Amino acid sequence: TASAVIYSIVETAKENQLNPLNYLTYLFEHLPQIDLDDQEALDQFLPWSKSIPNECRIPAKLK
Repeated sequence: TASAVIYSIVETAKENQLNPLNYLTYLFEHLPQIDLDDQEALDQFLPWSKSIPNECRIPAKLK
């Protein structure tokens, strides 16, 4: 179900020290602009990617 997918994304974001709201916002703003058949482009949006912007990350002092 859709709620299970969202839950999985949120929990995976948290496990990768990302702010779930900021990460979801980033995904919703940027994913529509890429070629979904381009695996390399999609890989950059995975929560463990070094390409995720700092504004999506939880600062070390708040962890």
